Amino acid sequence: MSFESLGLAPALLRALAEQGYAEPTPIQAGAIPVVLEGHDLLAAAQTGTGKTAAFSLPLLQHLSTKQPTGKHRPRALVLTPTRELAAQINDNVRAYGKHLRVSSAVIFGGVSMGPQVQALRRGTDIVIATPGRLVDHMQQRTIDLSGVEVLVLDEADRMLDMGFLPSLKRIIGALPKQRQTLLFSATFAPEIKALAMQFMQSPHEVSVTPANSVATTVSHQVHPVDGTRKRDLLLHVLSQDSRRQTLVFSRTKHGADKLVRYLEQSGLRAAAIHGNKSQNNRTKALADFKSGRITVLVATDIAARGIDIDQLPIVINYDLPMVAEDYVHRIGRTGRAGASGIALSLVCHEESGLLRDIRKLLNQDIAISEVPGFELSTPLRLDAHAPRPKQGQRQPRPPRQGGNGHRPHGHAQQGNAAGEHAMGNRKRQRSRGRRPAAKA
Repeated sequence: MSFESLGLAPALLRALAEQGYAEPTPIQAGAIPVVLEGHDLLAAAQTGTGKTAAFSLPLLQHLSTKQPTGKHRPRALVLTPTRELAAQINDNVRAYGKHLRVSSAVIFGGVSMGPQVQALRRGTDIVIATPGRLVDHMQQRTIDLSGVEVLVLDEADRMLDMGFLPSLKRIIGALPKQRQTLLFSATFAPEIKALAMQFMQSPHEVSVTPANSVATTVSHQVHPVDGTRKRDLLLHVLSQDSRRQTLVFSRTKHGADKLVRYLEQSGLRAAAIHGNKSQNNRTKALADFKSGRITVLVATDIAARGIDIDQLPIVINYDLPMVAEDYVHRIGRTGRAGASGIALSLVCHEESGLLRDIRKLLNQDIAISEVPGFELSTPLRLDAHAPRPKQGQRQPRPPRQGGNGHRPHGHAQQGNAAGEHAMGNRKRQRSRGRRPAAKA
């Protein structure tokens, strides 16, 4: 199958050819014809499957062939959970639409609203936004959503997990009733189905990957290690090839910053990206990682959405995620577009239960191999009573150099339980019928 056979306009085909895209991915082949026909769409697609092109290509074609009515208000709205993903989508939209007279603007928090207000006043066809900042503009009456013809909810599952449902309802309530709605999600979970029933009209369904599936090109590995020696093992692994781009996941913002300081002191070029960083710092860290100016990017789950690196060879879980499904999202950053990748997890005894959950979710064994010199003092337990970290618990800290290694009792248990830990608290909040609030 070719892009030509999907019915795309010559200007879009030209842009795709210039970027070296020859054949559509399965989600693109399934979604593009449905969207071009004007149907609502409920699409299940994991990250790295080409879903941005699956909605942006037909969206651009729709806007370029149908003349706007009235004043130059936004005609399409794309909602996404994080700033990085919003910026990434905007870059893709501009690349695909370079030969069309269709404009776009990106709106997210962490930066001044002034330039965003100016862009909206000038007029733009497509607004790509995070829900929190878009609500800010709605409150200040700096955006008019009455002309939106197409709504795209990208990574809807993650927006729900991050507590954006109230904002989504408010935004959708301000849109015209007659519109096309496209919802992309990693899974068709019950809450996603419920969202679709509220906001969509007889949506077509396209699913190209089973729930919680991972790329077959990814090799899963586990190195067991005592919690106090984790960062030394991480340094050992990174030192095997200091030029290799590596994405490292930390459970907390504080832990990510400490890890970066340790790696920099050890001579590695590293940066952290998380919710407490300013948007300028987050943008610079991601740009430096993509360009190779830094080789190690330490990220938390929330901030990692939108990290799209070609040929990223390895993802390291310094801390395992508190929710098994997040493992799938994390390692989706490697093994993309048929390339091989490594998903390496450094697992201490306290995380045995989390590893058991991940293996159960994937329905496969993960190779466990000790690294000489870093053998685990207590074997991992993968039975029904396997331990797991408590909410807010950090990894045990290594002794301070030059000291006796003793700490006040319980000090290592005092974690930064806010912010990024909202991701790990989802199970408890679901049982109580509410989700953590978030604002991008």
